[in-house]
Amino acid sequence: MALVKKGARRITVDGTTYRWRVRGRATYAQGTGWRPLTYAVAQAENPGTTLVVTTQQLHPSNWCESRAKPVLPAEVAATIRTARAKGWVPEKPGSPFLLDQRRGLTPAG
Repeated sequence: MALVKKGARRITVDGTTYRWRVRGRATYAQGTGWRPLTYAVAQAENPGTTLVVTTQQLHPSNWCESRAKPVLPAEVAATIRTARAKGWVPEKPGSPFLLDQRRGLTPAG
């Protein structure tokens, strides 16, 4: 799974540059508040395995009129470090590495 470059932001963590991206439009399940926000991260120079992060927050364009906070670069950097510690090897090709950060999230509505 390749990360689309359009709309991706760059971040450097521990000397390695990555690209990360939040889906611009919420999926139906994210829009209704039943699924949380997800975003993807890939190494910028030598992309291999994509990191897919499931957060515990709502997508910013949800339809529930619930306030959603943005994903901050500091959170992305911490998530990259966590994924690396859990075995994510971004330069190695393979299936997406899934990192679920939900802790007691209840659906909106």
